[in-house]
Amino acid sequence: MQAVNVLCIKWGKKYGPEYVNKLHSMVRRHLHRPFRFVCLTDDGAGIDPAVEVKSIPMVGFEEFDQRKPWTFGHGWLKLTSFANPLYDLQGRTLFLDLDIVILDSLDPFFEQKGEFIVIKEWDKKDGTGNTSCYLYTIGAHADALEHLKNDYPASIAPVRNEQEFITLYLARQGKLSYWPEEWCRSFKRHCLQPGIMGWFKPPTIPKGARLIAFHGKPNPPDAIAGVSGKWYRRVLPTQWVADHWR
Repeated sequence: MQAVNVLCIKWGKKYGPEYVNKLHSMVRRHLHRPFRFVCLTDDGAGIDPAVEVKSIPMVGFEEFDQRKPWTFGHGWLKLTSFANPLYDLQGRTLFLDLDIVILDSLDPFFEQKGEFIVIKEWDKKDGTGNTSCYLYTIGAHADALEHLKNDYPASIAPVRNEQEFITLYLARQGKLSYWPEEWCRSFKRHCLQPGIMGWFKPPTIPKGARLIAFHGKPNPPDAIAGVSGKWYRRVLPTQWVADHWR
């Protein structure tokens, strides 16, 4: 069976090494084929030795290579995953955000056909994807970085974040497709109880979900502890998050 890659990225102080280690552990339990697990990071301290740790790559674009402040926000550094070459990595690669919980097998993700497969953004009616989870081939979309660099700052003027940039760019090329809707769900959108019921019933796992994305607040440890991060949202302690986020 062809080996595959699982890639994540960690920069700054928002997420500690435990997020990388737990993600690696979840992937090991839920991916049943040979794989390399690689973390691109500016700080490898505390990351499990079983994880391949590599520096966030230089991409030939001064704004990224000098880590200008704007590149640290809204996921922009994820675009370095499209560098070509990307160290010695080759082939099909599943990119996963650190703030996700994996519930079921990842094997079907690698069986999907498509040039760039991503979550359909839950909160938008256009074609924007949510890049908490995407599948691509290493080196296949390096032209997106060239467009970003050659047309900057006009290249980012129409978009708010990295996921709008990459999905709109690839959609124009006819290379964008989406995961089955039930596979990738939002903790806030699909797991929480509606309205006042959140005070009485804990979050639930949506039918058919393979992974849950924790975009914004709360994060997985908050959900485990029953901390919502927002005054207007009640989240009861969620045991199934603790059972899977390990």
